[in-house]
Amino acid sequence: MGVGQAIGDKKILDLANDAMTQIAGQKPVITVARKSIAGFKLREGMPIGCMVTLRRQRMYEFMDRLVAIVLPRVRDFRGINRKAFDGNGNYTLGLTEQLVFPELNPDKFTRPQGMNLTFVTSAKTNDEARTLLELMGMPFKHAPGKKDAAA
Repeated sequence: MGVGQAIGDKKILDLANDAMTQIAGQKPVITVARKSIAGFKLREGMPIGCMVTLRRQRMYEFMDRLVAIVLPRVRDFRGINRKAFDGNGNYTLGLTEQLVFPELNPDKFTRPQGMNLTFVTSAKTNDEARTLLELMGMPFKHAPGKKDAAA
């Protein structure tokens, strides 16, 4: 979760850190800027976000909650993009709103904050990874040109 407003107000980063803790179930690592960028008033080493790496049981529980509860709560949801793979079997998904997670209290987290989710798979190709994620329940959009079996 990148928090650009953290440059001016450290409390925003603390709120993002707290939200990430509730969502993931473990304490996130604070990420810092690698370069200084004068146009953004950013200096090297400033805290600008937080991230969590989930493995084993927590990863499976998070993925189950994401597929069953969170993604259906996204407004106008029709499935996730089939083409957001990196060529090595990893999938990245962006959420624009953190309040789709039911763990978060909307009264405490009033500022809209998005996040990126990356699924690193053991698959070697995009097709293998897509099949793996589909079997795990990821709701991909239907492939263009293909008709549904029910139609």
